[in-house]
Amino acid sequence: MKPWKTLSRQLVLDFSRFLSVESHTVELPDGQVIENWPWVIIPEFVDVLPVLEDGRILCMRQFKYGVGEVSLSTMGGMIDAGETPEQAARREMLEEMGCEAREMIFLGKYAVDANRRCGTAYLFLALDARQVAEPNSGDLEEQEIIPLTREEVRQSMLNGEFKMLSWTTTVGLGLAWLDRNIPQ
Repeated sequence: MKPWKTLSRQLVLDFSRFLSVESHTVELPDGQVIENWPWVIIPEFVDVLPVLEDGRILCMRQFKYGVGEVSLSTMGGMIDAGETPEQAARREMLEEMGCEAREMIFLGKYAVDANRRCGTAYLFLALDARQVAEPNSGDLEEQEIIPLTREEVRQSMLNGEFKMLSWTTTVGLGLAWLDRNIPQ
C-alpha cells in the first residue's frame, strides 16, 4: 500500500499549545487530489495505570468537561518540550497522585484518530507504585484517587465507567499485561 502525499497545509485555527487545526491538500495513491482535509494537532500525551506494591490499581474519579460527566480515569497529561514519554509519565504520576514507581512498562504509542491524527497517546503501566508525596496536580478538576482491585478495575472497564478511549485502552492493555505476566 502506498502512502498519501501532503501537497500543502494551511493553518486555519490556532489555540496556542492546546489545539491547532490545519487544512491539508492531499494526493491519494491513485492520483486523486482532496482539498481541505482537516488535520487536528493536539499535544502528545501520556496515560498511566499505576499498580501499587500490594497489587491494587490506582484510578481517579473526576468530572471531565469533554466527557460531560463523572468518570473513572487513569492519570496522565501532556508531554512537555524536551521530555521523553516515560519522563512525562513519571512526572504526571508524581503530580497527580503523589506516586513514584519502580518500573514503567510501555504499552504502546497510538494516534487518537487514524485519518486526522488528533494527538498521539503513549500508554504506560507503572509497577510497584508507592506514595511519596501529596498530590499537587494543579488541574482544574476535582479528583478522588481510588485504589481498586484488579477485578474491580476490570468490571469498571467492562461496565463503561472509563469514559474516554485512551483511559479504556490503557486499562485494557494494562490488565492484559498483568494477566500474562503477574497472574493473580
